[in-house]
Amino acid sequence: MLTHLGYISKFDKCVQEFLPLSLHMKDIRDKYEVVVGIEIHIQVNTESKAFCNDANTMSEIANINISPISLAHPGTMPKANRQQVDQAIKLGLAIGAEINANHFFDRKHYFYPDLTKGYQITQDSEPYCRKGSIPYFSEGILKNIDIHHIHMEEDAGKSMHADGGDTSWIDYNRAGVPLLEVVTEPDFRSGQEVFDFLAELQRIVQYFNISDANMEEGSFRCDCNVSIRLKGTETFGERCEIKNLNSKRFAKYAIEAEARRQAQIIDSGESIERSTLLYNPDTDQTRPMRKKETAHDYRYFPDPDLSPMSITHAMIDHCQNAIGKLPSTFMQTFIEQGCGQAEAEALIQDRSVAIAFDLMLTSHGQGKLLSEIMLQKIIMENETDKVKINVKSFVENANIASLVNALSSPHLSKSAFIQHVMPQWLDNPSDDALVMAAQVGIMTSENQDFLDEYIAEVMKAFPEKISEYKKGKKGLIGFFMGQVKMKAGSSVDPKTLQSKLEKSLDS
Repeated sequence: MLTHLGYISKFDKCVQEFLPLSLHMKDIRDKYEVVVGIEIHIQVNTESKAFCNDANTMSEIANINISPISLAHPGTMPKANRQQVDQAIKLGLAIGAEINANHFFDRKHYFYPDLTKGYQITQDSEPYCRKGSIPYFSEGILKNIDIHHIHMEEDAGKSMHADGGDTSWIDYNRAGVPLLEVVTEPDFRSGQEVFDFLAELQRIVQYFNISDANMEEGSFRCDCNVSIRLKGTETFGERCEIKNLNSKRFAKYAIEAEARRQAQIIDSGESIERSTLLYNPDTDQTRPMRKKETAHDYRYFPDPDLSPMSITHAMIDHCQNAIGKLPSTFMQTFIEQGCGQAEAEALIQDRSVAIAFDLMLTSHGQGKLLSEIMLQKIIMENETDKVKINVKSFVENANIASLVNALSSPHLSKSAFIQHVMPQWLDNPSDDALVMAAQVGIMTSENQDFLDEYIAEVMKAFPEKISEYKKGKKGLIGFFMGQVKMKAGSSVDPKTLQSKLEKSLDS
């Protein structure tokens, strides 16, 4: 089978070949509005599978994490997994959803070789939570997506097909792995919005250890329901569902490809037929998989082997303790405190970093200054040295106030501090950064009048350079500053020196 990286390589080539079609999206947006709702399947971090004790772990050896229950042998009985329920409640609380105190599991019937039971245990009429919303940033704008519901279910096995042959294999290791399915309202209007939303939801479930959300391994994947309608109309068009997208980028381009296909059909005077599609990244096109099923095709009914469930206040309180700020909340705070958007987005990728930086801002402000130090010095240099530090612990124990004072001091060159003091301070972050700067000898005195004598000596020694400066070679200011510094030593304030030199040279 092709790896994810293999697909990216072919896809990049494909984008170039289909560039005219991609550009055609502008014409589509001028005439039509794209409407998208998505369903995200999230494999949950638990020790065992959803309804049996099989290990919930990835394995390169096929059919090793199986049992009579996951293989649906006659007479076997499922049992709900409390860990899956707790993880489900955590996600519901994180997005402000309404937790359904009383719910039950259903059977969803359909045939597929990797579906051992002939049905999937899921939730239909009574999911465990409804509503809620997820804020996210898309192209620099804070947006919000409403959630229709989230329900618990189990995953199917995995079919593998031989290249060019008639043989297929089935690995049941994945059969019964606990899933959460997040169903959004049809609130997306572009593939880019879906891309950015998926990135945000991926961060949320990773923040709270609900899932590793690895799209390449299939633990975070989505289906996209796409329709188009004439701009200005309220009625939704007929939708088609694109299945099994395991890449944010594939989801974005699959939506655009399907919008092109539907626009071409409507423009030719034909109508859209509801269907289930697959996206081929090699051709950048969607193709029919099967006619779209409706709810009655699945013959839902409550699973008779699983009792109705109740979620108590004690269960909710237990899960609430594991929930903190969402990534988008951190990002909005960081931007409001002066960080650039790119810096804020980099700081929210890891929850421990986001918590630590939020702590720094709460105590000291200076978002722009501290984001540069955090990203370029505290994090990047440790990663370069292959040292994994606990950033939250580092910040809690570091003398951040002294660092801010040093970097903001009018008597200390920021560049000189970063070059001469920062490495030693990172090794001893509880020390006072200003004291360390003074010990190194790079602090400048408040009174810089002593510079006037040295400036006069330098200007007298280099009359030809002064002439060149006056003729337009303004870059020579650096030469003059260097000459003065050699005479005056480390107590020079660069800003004051430059100001004094410019006045003297321009007089």
